[in-house]
Amino acid sequence: MKNCSSLTLSFFCFCSIAWAAPREKAVKDPSVAAKDPDFAIQGEYAESSKIGREGEKGRYGLQVVALGDGKFQAALYAGGLPGSGAESNEFVFLNGETKGNATTLKAKSGETVVITGDKATATKGKRKLFTYDRVERKSPTLGKKAPTGAKVLFGGIEMDRFSGGVKLDGELLEEGVVSLDSFGDFTLHLEFRTPYKPKTKPGSQDRGNSGVYIFNNYETQILDSFGIKGEFNFCGALYRKKPPAVNMCLPPLSWQTYDIQFTAPRFKEGKKITNARITTRHNGVVIHDDFELDKGTGAGGGRPEKEKGQIHLQGHGNPVRFKNIWLIEK
Repeated sequence: MKNCSSLTLSFFCFCSIAWAAPREKAVKDPSVAAKDPDFAIQGEYAESSKIGREGEKGRYGLQVVALGDGKFQAALYAGGLPGSGAESNEFVFLNGETKGNATTLKAKSGETVVITGDKATATKGKRKLFTYDRVERKSPTLGKKAPTGAKVLFGGIEMDRFSGGVKLDGELLEEGVVSLDSFGDFTLHLEFRTPYKPKTKPGSQDRGNSGVYIFNNYETQILDSFGIKGEFNFCGALYRKKPPAVNMCLPPLSWQTYDIQFTAPRFKEGKKITNARITTRHNGVVIHDDFELDKGTGAGGGRPEKEKGQIHLQGHGNPVRFKNIWLIEK
């Protein structure tokens, strides 16, 4: 190969540096994130009197996603928020930015949303659609105590029943751990929190990535997928196998829950005779209903299945935090 000229080499070096964009530092502390004015604007807006009231639906639901430097995108749902009235998984996409004391978001279909303080007002042409408050939904199972007979995997003070380079962040469990025990059929309760990374593209696998990996075969993805369409590799998905029925992801740095019922596969004389099955509730809403797993998901699809195994909380270099993890064996 011929030697490159100094000019070509300099150009190559410059481009290499430009292409290697620095990774955004994740904010894991809500008190630190609160110093960013965008953090107070992102979130959910809805008719607060209708939230959580069975049989009642707000007319719309709005989810606003911070993109950094005063820029935002949003999802406008008909009927209410996902899991709380939304008529489908479809939404109107808006984007915009903050100027002065107002944040203005617009859609190609004509809807305009203006956010001032904790209120969002939407119009379409001369017609006013709504004025809604910013709301903070919480999972109905958040903080649920382990019942009698449950095995506490992490209670907040000690490592309890995890191993593998375990670290604590105050009283929270860091990602990248494996249960000490193996299990067969079980019901699992777990609480997690994704970090705030507004300048990282929504849906990026570097935006709060972790996962609940059962037996190192079947993964329920953890990711900051707030305010976007649920996909096969986003939060709540059976990774690269099945998207969630509803994208129930809450804003970054909100505590969220998974309640998972898992039935292990069965084998006879070394041959599988029954597939694994899983039911998953994300923030109290069923996103997988007794789904049959014919094999593992993602990378787990190439690994031998088994009747008993450990639970992995994946580490992908993102500070996802966990608390209140317990399991009932069946």
